[in-house]
Amino acid sequence: MAARLRHPRGDASARTRSHPPAGGFTLVELLIVVAVIAMLVGMLAPSLARARDLARQAVCRGQLHQWGRGFALYAAQNRDVLPHCDGLDRDNGPADRFGWVDVVPPVLDLRPWRDHALFERPGVGTLFQCPAATLSDAGYAYNPRRDGYFSYAMNSCLTLDDNGYRAPGDGGAPMPSFLQTDLIVAPARVVLLFDQLLDPARGYGGHRRLRKAGKHCGSYPKSFAVRHARGGSPAGGAILYCDYSVRWVATVWKDHWPDDMDCPPRDDPDWFPYPAPRAAPG
Repeated sequence: MAARLRHPRGDASARTRSHPPAGGFTLVELLIVVAVIAMLVGMLAPSLARARDLARQAVCRGQLHQWGRGFALYAAQNRDVLPHCDGLDRDNGPADRFGWVDVVPPVLDLRPWRDHALFERPGVGTLFQCPAATLSDAGYAYNPRRDGYFSYAMNSCLTLDDNGYRAPGDGGAPMPSFLQTDLIVAPARVVLLFDQLLDPARGYGGHRRLRKAGKHCGSYPKSFAVRHARGGSPAGGAILYCDYSVRWVATVWKDHWPDDMDCPPRDDPDWFPYPAPRAAPG
Protein backbone atom coordinates (compact mmCIF):
# COMPACT_ATOMS: atom_id res chain seq x y z
CA MET A 1 0.00 0.00 0.00
CA ALA A 2 2.86 2.37 0.84
CA ALA A 3 4.32 1.82 -2.60
CA ARG A 4 1.10 2.99 -4.18
CA LEU A 5 1.17 6.24 -2.11
CA ARG A 6 4.50 7.53 -3.64
CA HIS A 7 4.21 11.10 -4.99
CA PRO A 8 4.21 11.23 -8.82
CA ARG A 9 7.00 13.92 -8.75
CA GLY A 10 9.68 11.28 -9.09
CA ASP A 11 8.18 9.98 -12.31
CA ALA A 12 7.87 13.56 -13.69
CA SER A 13 11.53 14.27 -12.89
CA ALA A 14 12.56 11.18 -14.80
CA ARG A 15 10.51 12.24 -17.77
CA THR A 16 12.03 15.72 -17.62
CA ARG A 17 15.55 14.30 -17.67
CA SER A 18 14.83 12.24 -20.77
CA HIS A 19 13.15 15.04 -22.81
CA PRO A 20 14.25 18.67 -23.46
CA PRO A 21 12.23 21.43 -21.85
CA ALA A 22 9.57 23.05 -23.99
CA GLY A 23 10.99 25.86 -26.23
CA GLY A 24 14.65 24.68 -26.11
CA PHE A 25 17.00 23.67 -28.98
CA THR A 26 18.97 20.51 -29.41
CA LEU A 27 22.61 20.62 -30.46
CA VAL A 28 21.66 19.34 -33.93
CA GLU A 29 19.15 22.16 -34.37
CA LEU A 30 21.72 24.76 -33.35
CA LEU A 31 24.24 23.33 -35.82
CA ILE A 32 21.66 23.50 -38.60
CA VAL A 33 20.93 27.16 -37.81
CA VAL A 34 24.64 28.01 -37.80
CA ALA A 35 25.12 26.21 -41.13
CA VAL A 36 22.23 28.08 -42.74
CA ILE A 37 23.59 31.44 -41.52
CA ALA A 38 27.06 30.59 -42.84
CA MET A 39 25.57 29.64 -46.21
CA LEU A 40 23.64 32.91 -46.42
CA VAL A 41 26.76 34.91 -45.51
CA GLY A 42 28.69 33.07 -48.22
CA MET A 43 26.00 33.88 -50.76
CA LEU A 44 25.89 37.55 -49.78
CA ALA A 45 29.66 38.14 -49.51
CA PRO A 46 30.30 38.60 -53.27
CA SER A 47 27.40 41.06 -53.51
CA LEU A 48 28.66 43.00 -50.51
CA ALA A 49 32.19 43.09 -51.94
CA ARG A 50 30.88 44.29 -55.29
CA ALA A 51 28.78 46.97 -53.59
CA ARG A 52 31.80 48.12 -51.60
CA ASP A 53 33.93 48.34 -54.75
CA LEU A 54 31.23 50.24 -56.60
CA ALA A 55 31.03 52.67 -53.69
CA ARG A 56 34.78 53.22 -53.82
CA GLN A 57 34.58 53.69 -57.57
CA ALA A 58 31.89 56.31 -57.11
CA VAL A 59 34.04 58.16 -54.56
CA CYS A 60 37.03 57.97 -56.92
CA ARG A 61 34.99 59.41 -59.78
CA GLY A 62 33.73 62.17 -57.48
CA GLN A 63 37.29 63.04 -56.49
CA LEU A 64 38.38 63.24 -60.10
CA HIS A 65 35.44 65.55 -60.75
CA GLN A 66 36.77 67.78 -57.96
CA TRP A 67 40.25 67.75 -59.48
CA GLY A 68 38.65 68.65 -62.80
CA ARG A 69 37.06 71.67 -61.16
CA GLY A 70 40.46 72.61 -59.77
CA PHE A 71 42.17 72.29 -63.16
CA ALA A 72 39.42 74.37 -64.79
CA LEU A 73 39.76 77.13 -62.17
CA TYR A 74 43.56 77.08 -62.44
CA ALA A 75 43.40 77.38 -66.25
CA ALA A 76 40.87 80.22 -65.99
CA GLN A 77 43.26 82.09 -63.69
CA ASN A 78 46.33 81.40 -65.86
CA ARG A 79 45.47 82.42 -69.42
CA ASP A 80 43.79 79.06 -70.20
CA VAL A 81 47.02 77.14 -69.60
CA LEU A 82 47.10 73.93 -67.56
CA PRO A 83 49.75 73.36 -64.85
CA HIS A 84 52.83 71.25 -65.45
CA CYS A 85 52.37 67.56 -64.71
CA ASP A 86 55.41 66.85 -62.54
CA GLY A 87 57.40 69.21 -60.32
CA LEU A 88 60.00 66.79 -58.92
CA ASP A 89 62.86 68.41 -60.86
CA ARG A 90 61.55 71.97 -60.57
CA ASP A 91 61.91 72.47 -56.82
CA ASN A 92 64.38 75.34 -57.23
CA GLY A 93 62.27 77.23 -59.73
CA PRO A 94 59.61 79.85 -59.20
CA ALA A 95 56.36 78.85 -57.53
CA ASP A 96 54.44 78.66 -60.79
CA ARG A 97 56.83 76.01 -62.09
CA PHE A 98 55.75 73.40 -59.54
CA GLY A 99 53.64 70.46 -60.63
CA TRP A 100 49.87 70.16 -60.50
CA VAL A 101 49.88 68.64 -57.00
CA ASP A 102 51.35 71.91 -55.72
CA VAL A 103 49.45 74.54 -57.71
CA VAL A 104 45.97 73.03 -58.09
CA PRO A 105 45.25 72.16 -54.41
CA PRO A 106 45.27 75.82 -53.25
CA VAL A 107 42.54 76.53 -55.80
CA LEU A 108 40.49 73.90 -53.92
CA ASP A 109 41.50 75.27 -50.50
CA LEU A 110 43.89 72.38 -49.90
CA ARG A 111 47.53 72.39 -48.81
CA PRO A 112 50.04 71.92 -51.65
CA TRP A 113 51.81 68.58 -51.75
CA ARG A 114 55.17 70.23 -51.06
CA ASP A 115 53.88 71.61 -47.75
CA HIS A 116 53.55 68.11 -46.26
CA ALA A 117 56.58 66.66 -44.47
CA LEU A 118 58.08 63.25 -45.18
CA PHE A 119 56.01 60.41 -43.71
CA GLU A 120 53.12 62.89 -43.59
CA ARG A 121 52.19 63.02 -47.25
CA PRO A 122 48.44 62.83 -47.96
CA GLY A 123 47.17 59.27 -47.86
CA VAL A 124 43.94 57.37 -48.46
CA GLY A 125 41.01 59.35 -47.17
CA THR A 126 42.25 62.56 -48.81
CA LEU A 127 41.48 64.01 -52.22
CA PHE A 128 45.01 63.07 -53.31
CA GLN A 129 44.39 59.31 -53.18
CA CYS A 130 41.89 56.92 -54.70
CA PRO A 131 39.79 55.32 -51.91
CA ALA A 132 40.78 51.87 -53.21
CA ALA A 133 44.50 52.67 -53.25
CA THR A 134 46.72 50.16 -51.46
CA LEU A 135 50.49 49.74 -51.52
CA SER A 136 52.25 46.49 -52.28
CA ASP A 137 54.78 45.14 -49.79
CA ALA A 138 57.90 45.28 -51.95
CA GLY A 139 59.40 46.02 -55.34
CA TYR A 140 59.54 49.82 -55.25
CA ALA A 141 62.51 51.87 -56.42
CA TYR A 142 61.65 54.45 -53.74
CA ASN A 143 60.08 54.53 -50.27
CA PRO A 144 56.39 55.35 -50.82
CA ARG A 145 55.53 55.53 -47.12
CA ARG A 146 58.30 58.06 -46.52
CA ASP A 147 58.18 60.06 -49.74
CA GLY A 148 54.47 59.74 -50.43
CA TYR A 149 52.84 58.17 -53.46
CA PHE A 150 50.37 59.24 -56.12
CA SER A 151 47.35 57.15 -57.01
CA TYR A 152 46.39 59.82 -59.56
CA ALA A 153 48.74 60.84 -62.36
CA MET A 154 48.56 63.60 -64.95
CA ASN A 155 49.07 62.76 -68.60
CA SER A 156 52.79 63.41 -69.09
CA CYS A 157 52.34 63.83 -72.84
CA LEU A 158 50.77 67.21 -72.11
CA THR A 159 54.09 68.61 -70.92
CA LEU A 160 56.72 67.02 -73.12
CA ASP A 161 58.90 70.11 -73.17
CA ASP A 162 62.62 70.78 -72.75
CA ASN A 163 62.35 69.24 -69.29
CA GLY A 164 61.77 65.73 -70.56
CA TYR A 165 61.21 63.66 -73.66
CA ARG A 166 62.72 64.80 -76.95
CA ALA A 167 61.18 63.90 -80.27
CA PRO A 168 63.31 61.50 -82.33
CA GLY A 169 64.67 62.52 -85.71
CA ASP A 170 64.44 66.27 -85.17
CA GLY A 171 68.02 67.00 -84.21
CA GLY A 172 67.31 66.79 -80.51
CA ALA A 173 64.81 69.64 -80.44
CA PRO A 174 62.49 69.48 -77.42
CA MET A 175 58.88 68.45 -77.73
CA PRO A 176 56.42 71.31 -77.19
CA SER A 177 54.17 71.63 -74.17
CA PHE A 178 50.53 70.85 -74.89
CA LEU A 179 49.02 72.87 -72.07
CA GLN A 180 47.06 75.55 -73.88
CA THR A 181 43.44 74.46 -73.44
CA ASP A 182 41.92 76.44 -76.31
CA LEU A 183 44.09 74.53 -78.80
CA ILE A 184 42.88 71.08 -77.75
CA VAL A 185 41.15 69.50 -80.73
CA ALA A 186 39.07 66.84 -78.95
CA PRO A 187 39.05 67.60 -75.21
CA ALA A 188 36.46 64.89 -74.50
CA ARG A 189 38.94 62.16 -75.49
CA VAL A 190 42.30 63.54 -74.32
CA VAL A 191 43.46 62.13 -70.98
CA LEU A 192 44.16 64.73 -68.29
CA LEU A 193 44.32 62.79 -65.01
CA PHE A 194 43.99 59.04 -64.44
CA ASP A 195 43.95 56.27 -61.84
CA GLN A 196 47.61 55.32 -61.47
CA LEU A 197 49.15 51.94 -60.78
CA LEU A 198 50.55 51.41 -57.27
CA ASP A 199 51.65 47.77 -57.43
CA PRO A 200 55.06 47.33 -59.15
CA ALA A 201 54.22 43.76 -60.13
CA ARG A 202 51.27 44.87 -62.26
CA GLY A 203 53.06 47.31 -64.53
CA TYR A 204 52.52 47.26 -68.29
CA GLY A 205 49.16 45.53 -67.82
CA GLY A 206 50.77 42.82 -65.70
CA HIS A 207 53.40 41.87 -68.30
CA ARG A 208 56.40 43.69 -66.84
CA ARG A 209 57.39 45.14 -63.51
CA LEU A 210 57.14 48.88 -62.91
CA ARG A 211 59.30 49.63 -59.88
CA LYS A 212 58.43 53.35 -59.92
CA ALA A 213 54.68 52.68 -59.66
CA GLY A 214 53.07 55.63 -57.91
CA LYS A 215 56.30 57.63 -57.61
CA HIS A 216 55.51 60.47 -60.01
CA CYS A 217 52.44 62.68 -60.27
CA GLY A 218 52.68 62.54 -64.06
CA SER A 219 53.03 59.42 -66.20
CA TYR A 220 52.20 57.50 -69.39
CA PRO A 221 49.77 54.69 -70.35
CA LYS A 222 51.95 51.96 -68.85
CA SER A 223 51.09 53.37 -65.41
CA PHE A 224 47.31 53.14 -65.77
CA ALA A 225 45.74 51.29 -62.82
CA VAL A 226 43.39 48.31 -62.91
CA ARG A 227 42.03 49.03 -59.46
CA HIS A 228 38.25 48.91 -59.75
CA ALA A 229 35.75 46.35 -60.93
CA ARG A 230 32.48 47.46 -62.42
CA GLY A 231 29.40 45.31 -61.89
CA GLY A 232 31.33 42.06 -62.19
CA SER A 233 33.24 43.17 -65.28
CA PRO A 234 37.06 43.12 -65.45
CA ALA A 235 38.90 45.68 -63.38
CA GLY A 236 39.65 49.12 -64.74
CA GLY A 237 40.20 52.69 -63.66
CA ALA A 238 38.76 56.18 -63.85
CA ILE A 239 39.96 58.95 -66.17
CA LEU A 240 39.49 62.71 -66.04
CA TYR A 241 39.47 64.08 -69.57
CA CYS A 242 40.40 67.53 -70.81
CA ASP A 243 36.75 68.56 -71.00
CA TYR A 244 36.69 67.76 -67.23
CA SER A 245 34.36 64.79 -67.65
CA VAL A 246 35.12 61.50 -65.87
CA ARG A 247 34.68 58.00 -67.27
CA TRP A 248 35.58 54.47 -66.22
CA VAL A 249 37.58 52.42 -68.74
CA ALA A 250 38.95 48.90 -68.65
CA THR A 251 42.32 49.79 -70.18
CA VAL A 252 44.15 52.52 -72.06
CA TRP A 253 46.64 50.13 -73.67
CA LYS A 254 46.20 49.52 -77.38
CA ASP A 255 46.78 46.15 -78.99
CA HIS A 256 49.30 47.43 -81.54
CA TRP A 257 51.53 49.08 -78.91
CA PRO A 258 54.72 47.17 -78.01
CA ASP A 259 55.04 46.08 -74.37
CA ASP A 260 58.19 48.13 -73.86
CA MET A 261 56.73 51.37 -75.20
CA ASP A 262 57.13 54.34 -72.91
CA CYS A 263 55.61 57.42 -74.53
CA PRO A 264 52.65 56.95 -76.92
CA PRO A 265 53.20 57.81 -80.60
CA ARG A 266 52.88 61.48 -81.38
CA ASP A 267 49.76 61.03 -83.50
CA ASP A 268 47.74 59.31 -80.75
CA PRO A 269 44.65 61.52 -80.18
CA ASP A 270 43.97 60.16 -76.66
CA TRP A 271 47.24 61.40 -75.21
CA PHE A 272 48.28 64.31 -77.46
CA PRO A 273 45.75 67.15 -77.65
CA TYR A 274 47.15 68.98 -80.68
CA PRO A 275 47.47 67.45 -84.16
CA ALA A 276 50.91 66.22 -85.11
CA PRO A 277 52.56 68.53 -87.66
CA ARG A 278 52.46 67.19 -91.18
CA ALA A 279 55.73 66.41 -92.87
CA ALA A 280 56.77 68.95 -95.46
CA PRO A 281 56.35 67.69 -99.02
CA GLY A 282 59.58 66.29 -100.38
